[in-house]
Amino acid sequence: MKEKLIIYQVFPRIFTNMNANCVQGGTYEQNGSGKFNDLSPKVLKSVADLGVNCIWLTGVIEMATKTAFPGIPADNPNVVKGEAGSPYAIKDYYDVAPSLAEDVEHRMEEFEALVKRIHQQGMKVIIDFVPNHTARVYHSDVAPAGVKDFGNDDDYSKFFSASNNYYYIVNQQFSPDFPLDSEGTVPYVEFPAKATGNDCFTAFCHRNDWYETVKLNYGYDPGDHSRHFDPAPDTWLKMLHILRFWAKKGVDGFRCDMVFMVPQEFWHWTIPQVKKDYPDVVFIGEIYDVNLYRSFLDYCHFDYLYDKVNLYDTLVGIEKHNISAAQLTSCWQRVDGIGDSMLNFLENHDEVRFASREYADDPAKVVPSLVVSSMISRGPFMIYYGQELGEMAHDNEGFAGDNNRSTIFDYWSYDTLRRWYDGGKCSALKLTRHERWLRNLYKRVLTMCNSHRAIREGSFFDLMYVNLRHDGFNPHRQYAFLRYTEDEALLIIANFDNKEAMLSLNIPELAIDMAGLASGEQRSKDLLWGKEYTFSVGSDVETRLIVGAHDAIILSLKKNDRKL
Repeated sequence: MKEKLIIYQVFPRIFTNMNANCVQGGTYEQNGSGKFNDLSPKVLKSVADLGVNCIWLTGVIEMATKTAFPGIPADNPNVVKGEAGSPYAIKDYYDVAPSLAEDVEHRMEEFEALVKRIHQQGMKVIIDFVPNHTARVYHSDVAPAGVKDFGNDDDYSKFFSASNNYYYIVNQQFSPDFPLDSEGTVPYVEFPAKATGNDCFTAFCHRNDWYETVKLNYGYDPGDHSRHFDPAPDTWLKMLHILRFWAKKGVDGFRCDMVFMVPQEFWHWTIPQVKKDYPDVVFIGEIYDVNLYRSFLDYCHFDYLYDKVNLYDTLVGIEKHNISAAQLTSCWQRVDGIGDSMLNFLENHDEVRFASREYADDPAKVVPSLVVSSMISRGPFMIYYGQELGEMAHDNEGFAGDNNRSTIFDYWSYDTLRRWYDGGKCSALKLTRHERWLRNLYKRVLTMCNSHRAIREGSFFDLMYVNLRHDGFNPHRQYAFLRYTEDEALLIIANFDNKEAMLSLNIPELAIDMAGLASGEQRSKDLLWGKEYTFSVGSDVETRLIVGAHDAIILSLKKNDRKL
C-alpha cells in the first residue's frame, strides 16, 4: 500500500528546548537549544500518533553561527542573522549543527542514531538540501578525503568562469549598505566580493538582501546569459557528492531550497543519478511559479513541489481577503494531472502561523482549510511543529522581531511546546482544553488521510459547478467535493463562513455514476465529529445538511451494487 505522505516539519533547536526564561536575542548559553537526543522514541511515537509518517528535520546541516563550540570557532557576527544563524547559510554540507549535539565531538553519531529512531517508529526522514547559496565563509572540517571546499580552486580574477564555484565582483570589496564592524572585534572583510545569494550580482547588497549568503555558480553566466553545462561544472559534481553522502546515511529525502534559482539542467542531470543508487529517495522542490511546475516534475524529475502560490495563497485569501471559496476549483484545475505531486500545507517556516494575528487570529478556524488542503488530492500534506497546538508566534525572539512567524534565526523556546513536551513526557496534562481539542482534531484529520482509501488513493470530483447558482448553497463561503474508490465514497463539505450553514447540495448524475453512489435516503455518521446525519442522494433531489461555522463534515456515502 502506498501511503499518502504526511510530513511534520520540526526545528530540533527549538522543538524540545525547555528553557522557560529565554531572553530576546539570547545566546546559546542564555537560551539553550534542543538536542538530537531529546527526540526519544516516546517523543517520536507521539508525533507518529498524529498520523505523521515523515519528519522533516530543519536546521540540521551546519550553518554559520555567532556561537563558538569546542573545536569550532564562531563565524563573523556581522554576516550572521540572529545568534543561532540562518539554517540556509550552510558553512559545511558534510556536518551537522553542533548546537544540536549533547557531545559536540560525536554530533554526527547522534544524528545517525536519531535517523535510526525515526525509522524504528515507521517514519521517513527528510532534511534540507540548499543548492543555491552557501554562508559567506564556507569551510568543511569533516569532508571526506579528497573533497575540496567550495571556492578552493576558483579564479578570483573572473566574474564568471564555468569552473568557479562562486561569482566574483572583480577588484571590489564587499560593501553592503550596513556596517561590517558593528559586532564583535573583527570587521568582516571580503575581497573580492562574491555575489549575494538572492541573485545580487554586485558588491553593494542591502540589509533586506540575503547578505549572509553567497550565490553558487552552476555554469550559468548572468552577464551574457550563456550556459556552460558540458562538461558538468565542478559545482554540479560537488552537489551530487553531497546528496549521495546524506542518502548513504539513511536520509529518505530532501526538501530542496529555492529550486528555481538553480538551472533546470542540473536537476535533470543529478536527480536520476541519486535515484539510480537510492531509488526510494524523495525530492521535494520549493517553488513559487505555477508555470514551472510541469517542467520541474517532468524534466527535472522532482517527486513533489510546494503548491504555495496556488492552493495555499487561495486559502489565505478566503480566510483574510474575502476571496470566494469557489476559487478552489481553479486551484485543482491549474494543476490538473499533476495534483498528486503537489505538497500542500497551511504553515511552514517561511509563512506566518495560521493562528497568528496576521492570518486567522484563532487556531479553531483551521478546520475547513485543514480538511480541504489535506484531502483535496493524493499528494503530501505537511504541518509545522506547534501548529497542532495552535502556536500563534507572537513572541519577539530576536532577529526578526514579532513577525507572526516562529524564528529560524534565534535560540528560543515556546510555551505551547514546552507544556506538551514536558521534559519528554509528551503529555496532554499541561495543555489547555482548547489545545487538547486542537491536537485531537489534527490527529483525526491526518490519520484519516491514510486510514481511508478514498482519501489516500481515490479519485476526486468537484461539486461546485452544479452549485454555483443554487439558492441553498453559498459557493462564496462553502466548498464541496467527493473522494471515492470502487468500494468507498466520501462527501466532504467545508464551511469557511463565520456562521452555521444550512445548505442544500446538488450531487449531479455524472458524479453519482462515476462514484457509483446509491440513490435515496441515507444515514451516515460524520467522520470528523461523529454526529449522525440523515439526507438524500440523487440527481433529482437536494442533499440537505448543516455545517457549523468554520467547520467541515465528512460523510460516507452508500455505494450501489454495481462495481465500477
